[in-house]
Amino acid sequence: MGQLIKLQDYISRYEQNIYLYPARFVRLKQQQWAKLNEGWERNQFEEWIEQQHPATAEIIEEKPSIKDKVKGLLSRKQKANSGSILPSPEIVQLEKQDDSFDFQAVFTVKPHSSEDLKQQYLDQLFRFQMKWASSTLTEKSNIQRQYYYEEKLKYLLQRFPDTFLVLYDPIFKVKSAPIALETIVITPTEVWCVSFLEEEDLMVYTGSSEHFWVGKSQRQDKKVLNPLFALNRTAQVIKPIFRKHSIDLPVKQIVLSRNGYIDYPSVPYGYHIIDRKNYEEWFSKMRSMRSPLKNHQLKAARSLLIYGDIQAFRRHDWDAMEE
Repeated sequence: MGQLIKLQDYISRYEQNIYLYPARFVRLKQQQWAKLNEGWERNQFEEWIEQQHPATAEIIEEKPSIKDKVKGLLSRKQKANSGSILPSPEIVQLEKQDDSFDFQAVFTVKPHSSEDLKQQYLDQLFRFQMKWASSTLTEKSNIQRQYYYEEKLKYLLQRFPDTFLVLYDPIFKVKSAPIALETIVITPTEVWCVSFLEEEDLMVYTGSSEHFWVGKSQRQDKKVLNPLFALNRTAQVIKPIFRKHSIDLPVKQIVLSRNGYIDYPSVPYGYHIIDRKNYEEWFSKMRSMRSPLKNHQLKAARSLLIYGDIQAFRRHDWDAMEE
């Protein structure tokens, strides 16, 4: 399952600590799945469903909330030094104890099959990732509901390896101005700039250097904006950032049409066309990538997140504690 490290201009936990969250997410996902799958194979799933709610309630009662931990730390710091702020090492420690790491899949009914179990689990993880991609311990962004039903976003997160880091519809701050970019996927070996071209099933697009391409289907002909323009803009933002931070990762620009065909005999250098003719081969290759998270990959992600625009507000419970 790919990891959503940046969504539009929302605040993200990965922006605070890119070296903590990716590995923690992988462990959390694997540990939870191992428990679920074991219960399923032993035919003990009904018992697991019955037991998980009381167990969860008991843990919540016994375990101090993250709010209480922060409140206690603030109180101690205020006594020692009135008006001082919480030092970053303590914030880091609180992040490690953050209740958001305590994700637990909840099932109210038994899945119909092992595949149904897996899909339900992935859907819950998806919503969990949306939380990480729109909030931190102290701040939160107003997330548009459409993203919870965004098929392309779910595709990137649910169909690719855990080591793929996704910036979806990111907005960067470049020279003090916000700029909307195409989706960026950072893998252990390369970076993709991805533009989806999926207007209609079986549509045939004629590629060119013109401002518009033409898409033809049995029902209609339709003009679509040349996707290479947006891809080029995205790459032109990424490459200088990588040079500045001494990051050596190839940047690939991909036009992806899973349900159509793209006719473009003379594709410009540096661009890749993935359509129905070669999609399965490309998809299988990406899915089979077994490389672990790399330090240079996390460094690349950190360098990009620095330039991500952020629109967020402080959490009300945090404000109440300060008052």
